[in-house]
Amino acid sequence: MKKSLVMTTMAVLMAVTTACSSGTGTGSSGSSSAPNAAATSSATAAAKAEPVELRLMWWGDQKRADRTNEALRKFEEKNPNIKIVGEFAPSSGYFDKLNTQLASGTAPDAFFLGGNVVDYANKNVLLEMDPYVGKELNLSDMDKSMIQYGTFKGKLLHVSAGANARGIVVNTELFKKAGIPVPQDGWTWEDYGRISKEISDKLGKDVFGTYNFTVDGMDIYMKQRGKMLYDMDNAKLGFEQKDAEEWFGLWDTMTKAGGVVTPALQVSNPPSDTSKSLVVTGKVAMSLLASNQLGAHQNLIQDKLELVQLPRGPKGTGVVFESSQGLSGYAKTKHPKEVAMLMNYWINDPDAAKILGNDRGVPVTSKMRDLLKKDASPVDQVIYDYTSRVSAATNKEPFAISYNPPGFTEYTKLIETTVQEIGFGKKDVKKGVADFYTGAVKIFNNNK
Repeated sequence: MKKSLVMTTMAVLMAVTTACSSGTGTGSSGSSSAPNAAATSSATAAAKAEPVELRLMWWGDQKRADRTNEALRKFEEKNPNIKIVGEFAPSSGYFDKLNTQLASGTAPDAFFLGGNVVDYANKNVLLEMDPYVGKELNLSDMDKSMIQYGTFKGKLLHVSAGANARGIVVNTELFKKAGIPVPQDGWTWEDYGRISKEISDKLGKDVFGTYNFTVDGMDIYMKQRGKMLYDMDNAKLGFEQKDAEEWFGLWDTMTKAGGVVTPALQVSNPPSDTSKSLVVTGKVAMSLLASNQLGAHQNLIQDKLELVQLPRGPKGTGVVFESSQGLSGYAKTKHPKEVAMLMNYWINDPDAAKILGNDRGVPVTSKMRDLLKKDASPVDQVIYDYTSRVSAATNKEPFAISYNPPGFTEYTKLIETTVQEIGFGKKDVKKGVADFYTGAVKIFNNNK
């Protein structure tokens, strides 16, 4: 009986000792085997973890799909109990597919969103990530503006997976041929209009100073004047009709002066289609570009491309170091913890950073940016240099975070149609903008 009691007591003491060793991990002043015991315990727990399957959906081309799938396979290696089923679609059909799945309750466990994240936040279909921050999801090294970007009504619903900054891409060779100095940060819209015309005049009728970016540049222009495209806090337009008249009028003047791509050429060679862009064929000297798109353009042209900050307005450049796209979890996922683990891997893991590179923008954590910058290509060095300049500038001249307004697809179609109506002479600026503003208000009201 006594022998049995002694054996039982020793077993209990051994169990307590083992538990304490496992809990301390590294940093214990006890036996050097304690960390190994913890690692063994962790590995055993991982091996015994219930198998989980997550679906992840993103948009992009085959190159992005290849990189993403490689990163997902590496995640599976590190988390043997989690299998990731990837789905991707071209950007043109991605959100239609996602919306259909959300409506039917069959959405992926996690999916990528862009500036339209506010639409999905308002629909209450996104997983709240706050319970996992500091546990499965580490945001300690993430830019604060990125965290703010994904937070709606006090809830973290979106984790940025890449950051960029919009700027003016400049073909330095065309400037050299025209005998014009390459513009520098700090220039004005008057400079932009003058230089665009000079490029066109000096290089002939087949070469233009700039693409027309009335659509993509409008929010930036409004911020330069203390306004914004969409005032999310008050759920209304963040600008007045007269503000839009100024912006559309600026482009109308530059177009009539001959410095802007003709409306017909812009339609047949849209700047959004890199393969058809007149920037990569050496016919356009400047255009608005997201920094993460520079590599795709530079790969298709021998002329050296540079990035310059947008012309300044009364309040500054209006450009911020912003989220390019990011990950959100589905509110109805059965595996929220694993979704958080995937997000954490995406932004903090060195292997993920090396595989994914700058395809979705530069990394959102400083450690991963520093990691990639060490071995960056000349093109990526341009991107890192530019985004660093933007980041420094916004510390002095901060701007509100931008979101696409509700009904963004309808809004985009409306403003693109307005640009063409004015460009092809069907409406003057005053009439075109009046119709545009009325239509925009209606769209926003219908999508609140």
